[in-house]
Amino acid sequence: MEMHALSGGFADPAIDAAHAFRAALEAMARPGRIARLAGACPPAPLSPAAGALVLTLCDDTTPLFVSPALLTPALVDWIAFHTAAPLCPPEAAVFALGRWEDLPLDQFRIGTPDYPDRSATLIVEMAALTPPNARLRGPGIETHQDARLPAIAPFTANRARFPLGFDCYFCAGDSVAALPRSTRVEAL
Repeated sequence: MEMHALSGGFADPAIDAAHAFRAALEAMARPGRIARLAGACPPAPLSPAAGALVLTLCDDTTPLFVSPALLTPALVDWIAFHTAAPLCPPEAAVFALGRWEDLPLDQFRIGTPDYPDRSATLIVEMAALTPPNARLRGPGIETHQDARLPAIAPFTANRARFPLGFDCYFCAGDSVAALPRSTRVEAL
């Protein structure tokens, strides 16, 4: 393990993880709203927001799929040191990390009718969270919320499977937005 793996975590793990967890919950409760999520300094090419989510949501009991495009030795060491999350293939993932085009959507778990919560949550790296290209409606949204999504059709199909499906966090720099499977999506 390289020395760089030892840095880049939360400065005050208990406090910073609590703040990050609260921000992650707020993002998922208010689909499409952009929030700041900082405190982590993961190795490139991972953004600070995605790094904070990994530090907050992953541990040795949460299998993590990392797309091959992001899977550098530095990131593997960083994840191992800070979370001990086991890296896994897509079909075993509780969390998945990668750029949209690198994530094998058809291989992630979407839950079962008896256990819809046994699905994957995707942490998607994006270049930017603006300008909006989608209109969101549903729980946590008073009328509508405009948001930037990497695609429209997969989220429409994902909503059609509700209560099954995957949930997503979108990260760019130190910004995060979320899209639960219960949200209706239409193109702007």
